Amino acid sequence: MNRLILNKVVMILATISAIAGMGFLFWILATLTMKGLSSLHFSMFLNDMVEGGFRNLLVGQFTMAFIATVIGVPVGMMAGIYLREYSNDNTLASIMRNLSDVMMSAPSIVIGVFVYAILVDPVNHYSGWAGSAALSIMMIPIIISTTDNMLSLVPKELREAGIALGGSKHKIILQIVLKAAKVGITTGVLLAFARIIGETAPLLFTSANNAYFSMNMNDQFPSLTVSIYNLANYPDAESRDLAWAAAFVLTMIVLFINLTGRYLTRDKG
Repeated sequence: MNRLILNKVVMILATISAIAGMGFLFWILATLTMKGLSSLHFSMFLNDMVEGGFRNLLVGQFTMAFIATVIGVPVGMMAGIYLREYSNDNTLASIMRNLSDVMMSAPSIVIGVFVYAILVDPVNHYSGWAGSAALSIMMIPIIISTTDNMLSLVPKELREAGIALGGSKHKIILQIVLKAAKVGITTGVLLAFARIIGETAPLLFTSANNAYFSMNMNDQFPSLTVSIYNLANYPDAESRDLAWAAAFVLTMIVLFINLTGRYLTRDKG
C-alpha cells in the first residue's frame, strides 16, 4: 500500500515538474515571439547594423559557423571512425571518449578564453578565424560522439558481408558502414551546427563584432549573437528593438535546424 502511495506521489511531482518546465519554456518563447515580431521589419534583412538591420550580422554568423563546420566535421568524423572501427577499445580510445565527454560539457566561455590566449592575444587583435576556431572546437566533440555512437549501431553482419566479398577495411567503412549510418551522422552534424550558431560567449573573446558588412576574416567580424548581447544593453529603444528582432530570428533558425534533425531521426526509424 505504501509503495502505491509513494508511486502516485512521485508521479504527481514528476508531472508538476514537467508542466512547470514546459510553462517556463512557453513563457520565454511567447515573450520572445511577441516582442520579436513587433520589432521585426523586412528592411532589417536588407540593412546592416549601422543602418538599423542585421544583414551583415547574419552573413557573419553563418560564415563563421560554416568555416567551423568545414573544420569540425572531417576532424570529428575521422576521430569517431578511429574510435569505433580501428581502436579495438584500447586505452587511447577510452581516454579520447572521456576527453570528448568532458569537452561537450565544458562551458563555452572557457573555450573562448582558450582560443583568445592562443590566437587573439599573441597578435593583439580579434579575428573571424579565431571565432571559427572556437566554434569548431565546440563542434568536434559532438561530431566524435555522434559518429562513434551511430557506427556502433551498424550491424556487424554488414561488415562481415563486406569482408566476405573481399573488400578492404577502408572501403567497407566508406561504402557500407558510413552509408548505413549517414542519417544519424547527418542529424548529429545538424544538431552540432544548431549549437554553435547560437553561441555568444566564445565569440566575445575571439571575433568580437563589426557593425559594418565585412568578409575580412583577419579583422573583427560581424556576429549576430554578440550584437544581440551588446544591443540589449544600449539605452535607446531602437537598439533594444533590434536586439529583440535579431533574437527572434536566431531562435527560429535554431528551432528549424533542430526540428530538421529530429525529423531525420524519426524518418530513419
